[in-house]
Amino acid sequence: MNRISKLFAEKSHHILNVYFTAGYPELKDTVTIIKSLVKSGADIIEIGMPYSDPVADGETIQESNQIALNNGMSIRLLFEQIKNIRQEGVKVPILLMGYFNPVYQYGVEDFCKKCKEVGVDGLIIPDLPFDEFKTNYKKIFNENGLFNIFLITPQTTNERILAIDDVSEGFVYMVSSASVTGKTSGISPEMMVYFNRVNNLALKNPRLIGFGIKDKESFDKACEFASGAIIGSQFIRVVTEGKNNLEESIATYINSIKA
Repeated sequence: MNRISKLFAEKSHHILNVYFTAGYPELKDTVTIIKSLVKSGADIIEIGMPYSDPVADGETIQESNQIALNNGMSIRLLFEQIKNIRQEGVKVPILLMGYFNPVYQYGVEDFCKKCKEVGVDGLIIPDLPFDEFKTNYKKIFNENGLFNIFLITPQTTNERILAIDDVSEGFVYMVSSASVTGKTSGISPEMMVYFNRVNNLALKNPRLIGFGIKDKESFDKACEFASGAIIGSQFIRVVTEGKNNLEESIATYINSIKA
């Protein structure tokens, strides 16, 4: 069983998915951050593959992408860094988040095989079109035990949401607003209308809410409308400010969310 499925089978609420950019703040920090997140109680770890034009991301994550690239991070190096992570006791689901061009350049089939080899459970590729995935890549993902996590937004029609749910495995990523990451703050009444609309569709997959989740208050509020939430930009700020003592900074922040 895929680790994502196993997690949702065992835990149905207050699931915390934390995003960070591989190779940031320093090139060698990837494994330290993974292990610190696991120790602190994160349920899912989402590793960003740095890209020069992360269009769905706001300034904070864009800057972390550029610094990681300047540090020398690449997909090949990321795979090298995490190749032993499962043997070292990390059991939580791991997602890779990034954009399609670097995956295509690597070779989609080779990329998916490498994900399976190192213990990656799923991918989030915001610019991979839904129909293209179904037609050209779903079989490759399935063969390698990988879940492709789709994003929906307040602008996504009910018909499209149901189609995405039908193809999805693991969970559906509910983007809380139409803005880029890091721009929204908290849960607005307009977002609640959208969350309730999606809940009324009775999807087969659980949902996690992302964009605008930054503290215990916003995390708990999101969990009223979904199985959990995703924190990205705020966590990047935490590791930026606490880069001289990553483990303690991460533990303090994650504990404040889960307290």
